Amino acid sequence: MRMPTGRPADPGSGVPPAHAAPGDRAPGGRGRSASVRRALAAPVAGALPALAFPEPSLWWFAYVALVPWMLLIRTAPTARRAAFEGWLGGVGLVIAVHHWLIPSLHVFMVVLAALLGLLWAPWGWLVRSLLGASPPSGSRSGAPGSGGRGGGGGWRVASAVVVIPSGWLMIELIRSWEGLGGPWGLLGASQWQVSPALRLASAGGVWLVSLLVVAVNTVITAVIALPRARTAALCCGVLCALAAGAVAVWAPAPVESADRLRIAVVQPGVIGGGDSVERRFARGEELTRALAGRDPDLVVWGESSVGADLRERPDLAARLGELSRAVGAPLLVNVDARSTDAAGRDGIFKSSVLVGPDGPTGDRYDKMRLVPFGEYVPARHLLGWATSVGRAAGEDRLRGTRPVVMDLPDGPRVGPLVCFESAFPDMSRHLVREGAGLLVAQSATSSFQESWAPAQHASLAALRAAETGRPVVHATLTGVSAAHGPDGARIGRPLGTESSAAALYELPAAGGTTAYVRFGDWPVGAAVAVLVASAGVRAAGRLRRSAPESAARSARTAHGSAGRPGR
Repeated sequence: MRMPTGRPADPGSGVPPAHAAPGDRAPGGRGRSASVRRALAAPVAGALPALAFPEPSLWWFAYVALVPWMLLIRTAPTARRAAFEGWLGGVGLVIAVHHWLIPSLHVFMVVLAALLGLLWAPWGWLVRSLLGASPPSGSRSGAPGSGGRGGGGGWRVASAVVVIPSGWLMIELIRSWEGLGGPWGLLGASQWQVSPALRLASAGGVWLVSLLVVAVNTVITAVIALPRARTAALCCGVLCALAAGAVAVWAPAPVESADRLRIAVVQPGVIGGGDSVERRFARGEELTRALAGRDPDLVVWGESSVGADLRERPDLAARLGELSRAVGAPLLVNVDARSTDAAGRDGIFKSSVLVGPDGPTGDRYDKMRLVPFGEYVPARHLLGWATSVGRAAGEDRLRGTRPVVMDLPDGPRVGPLVCFESAFPDMSRHLVREGAGLLVAQSATSSFQESWAPAQHASLAALRAAETGRPVVHATLTGVSAAHGPDGARIGRPLGTESSAAALYELPAAGGTTAYVRFGDWPVGAAVAVLVASAGVRAAGRLRRSAPESAARSARTAHGSAGRPGR
């Protein structure tokens, strides 16, 4: 009778080990049922971090939101299954954070989520490799740092706390590309109202905050899942807290001056109908006139507040000039219209235009980073069908070629951003390096008025303020409009989505240079270095293991072998 070899089956293959007792053999149907339950749980677990963002704004939840997802992935029977559940969780996260786009994109939202979710597949493999029941590839069970099956030693946990957040940051970096939707819903952005987190942002941008949040989630997962490494995990948590505290203390604070910037925001509110462009302009005029006598340094209108090229409509330009004279301050409006730029290109631009008492001053910034599908369709020849299933742009907007810093007659230099450009840390950083003392984001989220989008968008101003050490004003057509000081703290009361009003914010002027403005995205570089080093260690471990095996095979001679003894 042929004896069983005792070799265990491939985990997750569905074939029980040869030495398993009959009672241990689970029916195939039970295995399939468990697989389906895991597949359903993964997108739900991946969607949980969305609750940390506005409007729920459960900022503290971000520090545990990834734990259920990571606990699920670490128990995946195979690395392939872990990658699959990483992908499913990524799909859930993308849909949850961008759910307000579903009325515009319809079924195409699922397609986009499925494509972007692929970014989390390698992360799923990474989580299982470092926190799974088996020791990571490159270490032997029981070897120092491996902790044996299910144990997880100190070095293994320390590696996970560093490598897993670095892998997550690579996902955030890749999906921050404009063509993939931009940096919306970065995990660190959930901490926009937490002062210590904003101090971290001043040192390393939103990237450093994301690293901390994922590291804390990793520590908690290790504490729950790896009892034999609990002490090591807790020590890693203490080290994370001490490091974050040291950075927050070390990071230079904004140098506020005694000067105050008086910035007015005009928010006309929701105005519909066929003549909405003209009535919105008229409402903006009415609200602006009410600011007369309040001595603003600048009056800001929201995105698309003017629906015609002021060079083609001198009557509108004259009306805006008269408003500037009435309030004693320049106006920063936003023109959404077909026009011709300095290079002779003709098309639809979204442009921030500064208007003084004599009309437009000549300062104009054309929006550089456009919203995919909302303002242009990527690869329109392939994806143009999206216009038939949702509210995708029927014509691509043209983009500007350079950032612009505008000079006010008696105020700070202003760096304008349009719409979701306020989500890009590098754009505000560049404007401050070019001398901007005030950042202004002009936005319009009226298409998503009843969703979480307006509050999420407004919250980004706090991060850009903390990163750059400059006050930021977020002005919209329909809310939420808000202002933040150079440390990211909110100034005054925001204008909600139900408001049709003008508000005047008194902001502290600030100078100096934050560490983020000076050194840029250094956490991203550090994360890349960590991942490269980790890959190198794994490769070296495989080479060390393969060398003894090769030597053992070559030790066999012609005088004897396992199959033919005596030869």
